[in-house]
Amino acid sequence: MANDAVYVNVTEGSARVMNNIKLYVKLLTKFRNDNNLNDLEAALAAGDLAKAQGAAHTIKGVAANLALSELFKQCLELETQIKNGAVNPAQLETVKTVFAATQHEIDRVISENG
Repeated sequence: MANDAVYVNVTEGSARVMNNIKLYVKLLTKFRNDNNLNDLEAALAAGDLAKAQGAAHTIKGVAANLALSELFKQCLELETQIKNGAVNPAQLETVKTVFAATQHEIDRVISENG
């Protein structure tokens, strides 16, 4: 995780919804209230790799669609590890850290544009 990580690329994300910033903010808000990270953690703790892969894939896909760049990158790595059956616990911690930083940036974007 680099210091120059992009957590929320507003320009790219809003462009994906035809520069409708209100819609983009609505989608960010919906993501903000999502439980997929909890599902991912619970599935990994239970050893349910299929469910964990599904949760990681969902987070990765939404992150890609909303231009949550660093979260996409880190979830891609975690999903790959899950697929290979060898999850590095440090990668899950990285995803959790990036998720928290992304949530913080989402809050900022919402407050500036909401």
